[in-house]
Amino acid sequence: MRIPTLLLASVLLAGTAAQAQQVESPRTIGVGGQGEVRAEPDRATVTLGVESRKPKLEDARAAVAKTVDAVLKLTRDLKIDPKLVRSTRINVQPEYNWGAGNANERTLIGYYVARQVEVELHDLEKLGQLLERATDLGVNQMGDPRLDSSKRQELVREALAKAVVDARQNAEVIAKAAGARLGNARTINANTEFTQPPVPMVRAMAMEAKAAGAAPYQSGEMTFNATVNVQYDLITQ
Repeated sequence: MRIPTLLLASVLLAGTAAQAQQVESPRTIGVGGQGEVRAEPDRATVTLGVESRKPKLEDARAAVAKTVDAVLKLTRDLKIDPKLVRSTRINVQPEYNWGAGNANERTLIGYYVARQVEVELHDLEKLGQLLERATDLGVNQMGDPRLDSSKRQELVREALAKAVVDARQNAEVIAKAAGARLGNARTINANTEFTQPPVPMVRAMAMEAKAAGAAPYQSGEMTFNATVNVQYDLITQ
């Protein structure tokens, strides 16, 4: 007796589906791990801004240029590599006094001129001197120093390694409690973040440096955190 081809194919497909249903899904366990590494920063980026408002444009430009030139000379006096010093283009904006009675009436009262110098320090002992002397030279806008480490990549990797070890230990504890053994990792998802140490207000730092004779700046510790989520095979036999 001959079985039609279509019927035979249907029987074979049905058998394959039944076998697939009988195959057990892999047993896994998902855990999280955390790692933390602390280190002292050895670099800082400081933004020194100069702003001037004058009735005449040339006076405002001259005031800003004088201070910026003095700051650039200061960086040379402190033996800061010129490649680590960047100055922005001059920002010029006219300023008007708008009439109270007619919103369309305006009177030019002067000009606002601003420029910034960004300094990347690889010697934090110079930070106090830089802030103190820049303030004396006429810098009137300062951003908080952005601290960093020349070993950032290594520190991040160390934190990741600690997080993976932590995840493995967590998984082993759970597997043992469940009467099973831990297999290989199937998937790993990782995330890292960096926390800068608290930075005092830059003006207060400059005043402290002046009072202490430009003492070296004392920074706190940077914190590198890593978290991972790992899925492991769970062996029950």
